[in-house]
This record gives sequence, C-alpha cells and structure tokens, in this order.
Amino acid sequence: MAGGKLNREEYRKKQDLEAARKAGTAPAEVDEDGHEINPHIPQFMAQAPWYMDTGKPSLKHQRPLVHTPKTKIGDLKVTRGLTTGPAAKRYRKGACENCGAITHKTKDCVDRPRKKGARWTNRNIKPDEAIVKPKEGYDAKRDQWDDFVMIEWELIDEARKKKKAGELDKAIASGSMADLEKQFGSSDEDDGDEDKYADKEGMPGQKVDTKSRTTVRNLRIREDTAKYLRNLDLDSAYYDPKTRSMRENPYVGKDPKELDYAGDNFTRYTGDAVDMTKTQMFSWEASERGNISMHLQANPTQTSLMNREVDSKKEKLKEATRNSILDKYGGEVHLSKPPEGLITQDEHYVEYSRTGRVIRGQEKSIPKSKYQEDVYIGHHSSVWGSWWNDGKWGYKCCLQTMKNAYCTRQP
Repeated sequence: MAGGKLNREEYRKKQDLEAARKAGTAPAEVDEDGHEINPHIPQFMAQAPWYMDTGKPSLKHQRPLVHTPKTKIGDLKVTRGLTTGPAAKRYRKGACENCGAITHKTKDCVDRPRKKGARWTNRNIKPDEAIVKPKEGYDAKRDQWDDFVMIEWELIDEARKKKKAGELDKAIASGSMADLEKQFGSSDEDDGDEDKYADKEGMPGQKVDTKSRTTVRNLRIREDTAKYLRNLDLDSAYYDPKTRSMRENPYVGKDPKELDYAGDNFTRYTGDAVDMTKTQMFSWEASERGNISMHLQANPTQTSLMNREVDSKKEKLKEATRNSILDKYGGEVHLSKPPEGLITQDEHYVEYSRTGRVIRGQEKSIPKSKYQEDVYIGHHSSVWGSWWNDGKWGYKCCLQTMKNAYCTRQP
C-alpha cells in the first residue's frame, strides 16, 4: 500500500489482510516483477527507504545492485588529439580565453600560456577536441588510471634506456672523467649542490631514503654503549626496556658533569631544557589568563621575548621592594656575608687544662701582621687600646686615656 496516513477503518482492514496472509487464507502480495512477497518478512526489511521507495511493494532494495561493466577507452577506439573539425575563425563566448577551444575552460587548458590570449587577439585559435563521455559510475569517473595505457609506457621506457645506453657508450669512448662521473655519479653524487648534499646527510641512528622520503629508525647508534650495560649491578638505576630509557644515574657517587652518560633525567634538568620548560609554563599560564597569542609552538619568538620581559620586571619589582624595606627599617649590614673566619671549620684538635695550659695537640698559632705587636711603651704592662671608657681608648694597666702618658700604676 502506498505511503500515506490511514484512518482507523483502513488501518483495521490492513491489519486483517496481513493476518490472513500470514495464516494462508489470503494470497501473498506480489511485487512489480510478479514475485510473491513472504508475509512473514518484518516490516523494517520489507519497507524500502525513502530514497529508493517507488510507492509499490517490492524487495529490490534488499537485492544486490547489478553494476554495468565499465566501458574502456580502448573499446571506444578514441584517438587522442582527435578534433571535431577545423578551428573557428573568431573567438566564441564561453570558450577558453587562452587557446580559443570551446571544449574546456581557461583553468583546464594544457596549451602554453600566451601573453595575450585568443580572446583578445582572435589569432591561432585551436580546434575543438573530440570528447567521448561513456556512461560510467561513481568509481569510474574518479579512476585516475582509467586512461593509462601500459604499452605506451613500455615504449617510452625502452626509448629512455636506449638513450641512456648511447650516452654511456659515448662517455666510455671519450674517456673523459667528467663524462664518466656524469653517467655513474661521483662520490658525493652532487658536488655543487649543497642542499642535496645536506638532504642526503641523515641523523645518526636513522636510515633516510631521500628518494622515497621514508625514515627507518634504528634502535641506537652501534658505536654507543647500551644503557643496560653501563652498570651491571642489579641494584643500580632501573632500565625500562619498553621505552629504552634509564632515568637515574647508573654511576652512583660520581659527578654527572664528568660522565658521558648520567641518566635521562640529567639531560632533562640541565642546559636549555630548563629554560624551555619555564617558557612552556609561562605560555600555559598566559593562556589561562586569556592571552591566547602566547604559544610556544605557534609563536616561539614572541613567547620567549615576553617571558624575558616579565622576568626582568619581576626582578626589578623584587629589588624595589627590598630597597624600600631596608630604607624604612634598616638592617642592610646584616645582609652582608660574614667573614670567612667565622663560618669556616677545620679538624685542628687542642686540649687544654683547667689553668689554660695545652695538654694535648698544638695550639693554633696566631697570624702575624707587618706591624709591631706587643710593644709596651711608657713602662705600661698593656698595649694601647686594651681599655675603653666613655668613648675613649686607653691603657688597661693604669686606666690612662692619653697615648703618650707614662704608666702611673703602683708596682
């Protein structure tokens, strides 16, 4: 029954007819070709989709489509370059502006581009091509090898080999080194071409084929020592065979800067890797704040310059804050580095008695200066500056504050 909205009576009659067909009391439904339709087929299988519905009962949408064989160019016997007739005398509207043929547009023209096309000169107009349009399917229209003729390619390849053999015979007969290198290729294959030479130089550990543009990654450079052979101790750094990585330093107790290999983490946290990580963090933080132009991969120069500018502003702000606090509260003297003698340590051991006499070890010698020391003038028993009182220096023995005064202490 054709599609459409049924009333209650029509719907009831349709349901009774389907029940009778399933029971065998009514004849089965017949399609366009006269074939009976099984009444027990579900509705979702029997009903055709909207783009294949003809309005009549049928099961053609469930049968495989019959594809007509593709018509080959050879069967049509179309000669390439065949024209429909003589060329036109004047330019026609809608024709190619370059050559004047009406069978193609300007963008599809394969003729040599002219300085002034046939549209403006009306000279040397090409004849129209004979185009045969066979009935093809979706795949046939898009088959890029449809017009390929293997015999023609074999003839071209054979002619090329003959030409190459003739040039080689001439080079051998002449005996010139330049001709031989041109035919066989030199050691560099292209001495004067720096770009090609650089292109043929591959990365270490990789096999690069410059002709096919493929790269085959090897496991490692064979001259290098494998990571798992650097330290055979079972308790040394762990080697991950899946990723071929050893993150920790296999040589424990040695300076990483003096080693050829100090683990993968050493290269990750040294050199420019740290600066690169800080720049990446800066770009992420800038993106979170809404500045989408800061991107390390898309705009690395601007991101790096902006990161340096922000860091310099942070340092200036920190220095200004520090100076303002010191100006307000003081204490700059406490920020200076203490003398080296106050913080140094040594293993010099000396043991004293209760009276101050050295019992064990050797007492540390007092460094001498270029000035005279322990010189007692004016019969004093102490040196000048051994006593301090009311902002004045003096002698401790007699409490005199005049440097040239004699000692007045009673013996």
